[in-house]
Amino acid sequence: MIQDIYLIDDDNYLTKQLMSAFRNDINFRITCFNCKDLETALKNIPSIIIINEDHISKTANECCKIINQDEDNSITPIIVISSNPNHRHRLEIFKLSVLEYIKSPIEGKFLYYTIKNILDLLYVNRRISPLTGLPGNVQIQAEMKKRLLNKENFAMMYLDLDNFKAYNDAYGFMKGDEIIKFTAKTILKSIHDNAMEDSFVGHIGGDDFVAIVSADSNVDKICQDIIVDFDSNVLKFFSDEDLDKGFIEIPNRKGIIEEFPLTSLSIGVVVVDKTRFSNVLEIGEAGAGVKHLAKTIPGSTYVVDRRKK
Repeated sequence: MIQDIYLIDDDNYLTKQLMSAFRNDINFRITCFNCKDLETALKNIPSIIIINEDHISKTANECCKIINQDEDNSITPIIVISSNPNHRHRLEIFKLSVLEYIKSPIEGKFLYYTIKNILDLLYVNRRISPLTGLPGNVQIQAEMKKRLLNKENFAMMYLDLDNFKAYNDAYGFMKGDEIIKFTAKTILKSIHDNAMEDSFVGHIGGDDFVAIVSADSNVDKICQDIIVDFDSNVLKFFSDEDLDKGFIEIPNRKGIIEEFPLTSLSIGVVVVDKTRFSNVLEIGEAGAGVKHLAKTIPGSTYVVDRRKK
């Protein structure tokens, strides 16, 4: 995947340095923009923005504010290069969420590794769910593999919202995101209150979560606490009308109104005995089966698979 580096600079000197530094790296593309064209440049959402303050018609502060106010680029990393040694000036720049303030003149290789390391770190961080802040699939798989290799006995909890698509259709994706964040907080609270220190909570994506706890943990109590907390507080995400009815109404593709129960939570738990599973795929298959069984039961519920083989 090509990563776009945008340089805000009214002359070409730094552009030539950057292109020379990145000449052997085909994964990066350098584009230079005049300061007056900044808002046009932002429409393309680059991977990183570099502001050469000594060679632009605006101040770096003004440019950073424009970038931060652009909804699509509000989290785009910014590097400012400047010869201004004033401490207060640097501090004001950092207050605008700038990641690096580099004193010019600057050597090309130094800038190359600064940019590359920032983008590598962002790549790692983007494996984390931006919605919930929880580890994603890469970390989940790594955590499972680590425990299997260490021959630990642990419990895998697979958590999934019921009738979530119907909720999204009725209330919209923004409200749906709020339920996802609420669910993440509910799971975290119960895990932290009940489990040992080596617990782990991850967000697979959408309305799917996992939690890993020690086999010594009381998984029944953890599941019960999650469900009680979820069922008590999820009601605030529904209108009074839907709460009174006890269901939501959604027209299907043919325009026929269908009724769906209020959103609930299903939990499937697999107690992982070190002699039962040889890889994470086998655990995942068992988890899918037990979660499916939980989802066949109306309302919020959990099912635990404690088989040894």
